[in-house]
Amino acid sequence: MKYDDVVRGRRSIRGFKREPVPKALVREVIELAMRAPSSLNTQPWNFYVITGAPLDRIRAGNTERNLAGVPESRESRGHGAYEGVHRERQIEIAKQLFAEMGIERQDAEKRKDWVLRGFRQFDAPVSIVVTYDRSIHGGDIAPFDCGAVTNALVNAAWSRGLGCVINSQGIMQSPVVREHAHIPDDQVIMICVAMGFPDDDFPANAVVSHRKSVDEAVVFVGFGD
Repeated sequence: MKYDDVVRGRRSIRGFKREPVPKALVREVIELAMRAPSSLNTQPWNFYVITGAPLDRIRAGNTERNLAGVPESRESRGHGAYEGVHRERQIEIAKQLFAEMGIERQDAEKRKDWVLRGFRQFDAPVSIVVTYDRSIHGGDIAPFDCGAVTNALVNAAWSRGLGCVINSQGIMQSPVVREHAHIPDDQVIMICVAMGFPDDDFPANAVVSHRKSVDEAVVFVGFGD
């Protein structure tokens, strides 16, 4: 695939085939993603690739603890509720997804089920947990670099016929993830990525988010026009 086709064609996938993803293919995707730039070539990222019974245990523990009201324990800092235009974009994509899935605003049961899918990492056959070394925790550079490699990861996966969704719900209960993914204490859990072969019959997979225009996002300085 051409680069433009990957970037313009990629979308978040929330419904996956049950087909397992070969380990060799995941390695190929990660190797490509690790060409991402990093500050001073520090390459702070690490990847824990989980499938099968360990992933099922993470799904179960994450879901059970959240339903029981256990406070979330994500290790990457949040910012509270979105407001203004950011909140508007959040609502817009939710409306698109719910419309495709046939989830009515007043249908509390289906809305709850959608949230639970996120806790289960959308039932994907593979979850990739991105971490970085705790020795460089506390600044913004390592998370920035992990964002770069995660972007490269989802694009590399798309170029190989795999779909992904970047999913913070899947790491809400970090002790569960840490235990079953065998993540040592010297690692900070940044984010997880659900990965698998897209299910073309899953309605939400057709959703393509609207993007702000270049004119909205860019200020050109010194170009003389």
